[in-house]
Amino acid sequence: MIYQNLNETIIQLVGGKENIQAVVHCMTRLRFTLKDRSKAKTEELKNVDGVIDVVSNNVAYQVIIGTHVNEVHAELVSMLGINPTTDSSQAAKEKKHPLKAMLDLVSETMTPVIEPIIASGLLAGFLSLFTITGVLSEESPTYILLNSIREAVFFFLPILIAMSCAKRLKASPYLAVALAATLVSTSINGVAGLSIFGISLPQTTYANSFIPIILAVWFMGHLTTFLNKYIPKFLHYFLNPVLIMVICLPVTLLLFGPIGIWIGDGIGLLFKLLMDTFGSWIVVMLYAAFQPFLIMLGAGNFMMPLALNFVNEMGYDPIFLAAATISDLAVAGAMLGYFLRAKESKQKQLFGTVSFSALMGVTEPAIYGAFIKYRRPFIAVMIGGGLGGLFAGLMNVKTYSIVWGLMGLPSYAQNQDFSNLIFMVIAVLIAFIGAAVSAYILGIPETNTAKNEEETFSEETALEKEGTFAKKLTLQSVAKGELVQLADIKDQAFSTGALGKGIGIIPSTSEVVSPVDGEVTVVFPTKHAIGIQTKDGVEILIHIGVDTVELDGTYFDTIVQPGDKVKSGQLLATVDFDGLKKEGYDTTIIVVITNTTDYLDVIPAIHEKLVLNDEMVTIVF
Repeated sequence: MIYQNLNETIIQLVGGKENIQAVVHCMTRLRFTLKDRSKAKTEELKNVDGVIDVVSNNVAYQVIIGTHVNEVHAELVSMLGINPTTDSSQAAKEKKHPLKAMLDLVSETMTPVIEPIIASGLLAGFLSLFTITGVLSEESPTYILLNSIREAVFFFLPILIAMSCAKRLKASPYLAVALAATLVSTSINGVAGLSIFGISLPQTTYANSFIPIILAVWFMGHLTTFLNKYIPKFLHYFLNPVLIMVICLPVTLLLFGPIGIWIGDGIGLLFKLLMDTFGSWIVVMLYAAFQPFLIMLGAGNFMMPLALNFVNEMGYDPIFLAAATISDLAVAGAMLGYFLRAKESKQKQLFGTVSFSALMGVTEPAIYGAFIKYRRPFIAVMIGGGLGGLFAGLMNVKTYSIVWGLMGLPSYAQNQDFSNLIFMVIAVLIAFIGAAVSAYILGIPETNTAKNEEETFSEETALEKEGTFAKKLTLQSVAKGELVQLADIKDQAFSTGALGKGIGIIPSTSEVVSPVDGEVTVVFPTKHAIGIQTKDGVEILIHIGVDTVELDGTYFDTIVQPGDKVKSGQLLATVDFDGLKKEGYDTTIIVVITNTTDYLDVIPAIHEKLVLNDEMVTIVF
């Protein structure tokens, strides 16, 4: 979990789990309903890394995180063991492309399952080391008992998968586990000659598999929704569970089991074709070079089912697990290069900490804490990881256990394959050293803060020196009305500039329009906030009213959706601002550039009145 440490600290400082009655989120902040606010240590919470600010008012206890709050919230509710929700209990889900939805489901499902998989994989590595050194023999009772942990995790993998994905697919976790346990039972798993209702069943091995149970739980979720709708409520408790089980089991045995196995075999054949055609080296090289980008996209765990499929079919993974380890060590090397290059003690501390973390197989702190900010480490990993992956691919390195990272290196000598271990160690060293040298040579780019310390730009000098910069971008007014400087907004998160520089408008009409040409990135379910990104990467947040999230979309008519392309001046929403006033809400429209720090300056207009097409904000690149 990327934000586990942050969330643990937040939970502690708001008074512990027992003090949290509910937690929801809006565009930028977590909104807690606390049983006793006096237990919250607000000032300490404000100083936590990752927390922008804390606002406590009559509406809620608000911890301001930033535009990635949905990711923090998802992990937080998982840790608290409560149902995830947004500010609207009936919040509509964003529409996703089917392929992206599938990738998200697989990736999110694998995340909690990784813990036992890592444990079994590392155990396999140590057992290999013990047998190589003669500490244990494979026939010893100790070896057999410890090895049973590894075997059990993978044999009963469908049960772990069922528990992990059930809630995401609106199915009962306990019924999903019961179904998975039935599939791996000795009366069904791999048994030939079975039939149900007179229909012959294909012989299918469910142990170690993951696709059949995901399909089965998906069906169970839809069936659960259907039954809840049409079965009388007073019969739900008694009738629904038995109907779900007696319907899902035959459907899975007849349909999803064979389909899942065919999909798994198809994936294996596809990669085998690629390896036979181009060689495995190119796939290993590319994955080792580009894994950090997959982690940024939230798809870092998607390789796990592919690796599992290889191990089940071939007895080893020829691509992904070795490439993941090589990439992790390249990340560690890149951060070591920056550590050696850095002069400031604060930078050295950052680079040293995230380098050690990556060395242990946890790269998210490096990627989110340094890579995104400095960008050049991505190039270093592409160089180091690519070279290491190329060597591993050419040497046909095999990963015999589901494990990655330095601690898993002994497992590469499984089956007495010592040359395999030597080649993997060389690949890791190439990646680590190559990335470290590349990062050191590429250097640490100056931040905007450092540049601004050398030269301060007023509005006039910045625009006069426009030729010095790549360009500027002017945002048009999103509404007619009276301009308000950000410092005067009655919302601490915006008024302090914590969420970026911008401006406020007290609207005189009901229309809210786009300030630029761009793409709608998000429309919050409560319709009070819209995100737009330009082709240049400028991220604009249009927040309509203060605390209007509590209205759950009442008085708002938003006519755009995520993914829509919009032009400057195009209508985004109409709002009954008179209704907002009657409810006692501040109607100020707040427009901020959430990635302000990426630019030399963000300059708000100084007009008193605004009409459509008036300049509202100027961004200097």
